[in-house]
Amino acid sequence: MTTLFDPLKLGDIALNNRIVMAPLTRNRALPGQVPGPLTVEYYTQRASAGLIIAEATQVSAMGQGYLDTPGIHSAEQVAGWRKVTDAVHAAGGRIILQLWHVGRISHTSLLPGGASPVSSTSRRPNAQCFTRDGFVDVSAPRALRDDELPGLIDDYRRAARNAIDAGFDGVEVHSANSYLLEQFLRDSVNDRSGPYGGPLENRARLLLEIMAAVVAEVGAGRTGVRLSPATTFCDTPLDSNPQALHSHVLDRLSALGIAFVHMIEGETGGERAPASVKPPIDYAALRARFNGGWIANNGYDRQMAMDAVASGGIDAVAFGRPFISNPDLVRRLRDNAPHNDLRADLMYGGGAAGYTDYPALGAA
Repeated sequence: MTTLFDPLKLGDIALNNRIVMAPLTRNRALPGQVPGPLTVEYYTQRASAGLIIAEATQVSAMGQGYLDTPGIHSAEQVAGWRKVTDAVHAAGGRIILQLWHVGRISHTSLLPGGASPVSSTSRRPNAQCFTRDGFVDVSAPRALRDDELPGLIDDYRRAARNAIDAGFDGVEVHSANSYLLEQFLRDSVNDRSGPYGGPLENRARLLLEIMAAVVAEVGAGRTGVRLSPATTFCDTPLDSNPQALHSHVLDRLSALGIAFVHMIEGETGGERAPASVKPPIDYAALRARFNGGWIANNGYDRQMAMDAVASGGIDAVAFGRPFISNPDLVRRLRDNAPHNDLRADLMYGGGAAGYTDYPALGAA
């Protein structure tokens, strides 16, 4: 029987165990959106994870939506990330980078020249983002023109190449949590006509073209994607038929031969089976449509994760907040040891406190 602690191969990436560190925004990049020495220490402390999915990282300056999040579109950013990947590899870990564009979840103060955020739509959500003035309402977006989308696709392709040049073992395209690619996927947001709007096949086009471009650049075996069919984060209503939409997407992703899908079950950071999703998402049916690796995420505890992997239904489990406060989470899960308390007030921004100062077992 397969266990949570057995090795796993996701495409071309060999994992020592099936415990994945989920991408976690921590808002601690240095000026220029460059990862610094504290980020090196933070990820190295957590290198016992079978796989680290590094925090969401903007593919371009226009992709930023929160203060002090890192990028992967400049030489300085690539060099900063190289220090992270070298240290994680030296500690025996594996690490990939999540490629991010927030779309309409942004503010003009964060964007080049005070530009408006871009999206599939010009409608502004009732949502907030984190700026130098704290949490503020997002700015009104403008709808991207169809002739701008090839440039956007190329941003993802270049970001994927930069990630590999920075030493990452692969990349995960962020198509979840109501950010840009999900703003194209859902008919609750995407109100455009033409080749990228209307029927679900058109709404999925941008994601699939980006995935094809990334695969062509860095290889299918080093490429994954994150999806969240049931989340309503950032005032993003559900698609009218999330099961059909994601069935179509997964059929096409399976044909591309990518390494893995990282599936958020239920509401991001909330209920695993929200009552608002009727009928409920059938995640087992979605999993059956995809031939690659499957990482499950959202609200798993130790026993749930062990049972899920043992059942053969999923290949690995991603943990988010438990990895913030427990750098040695793999050992704690293996030994069924207690967890450190999370200091929620220190999650976003700041220095070492609440970032690199959580003790490992025996070091308290």
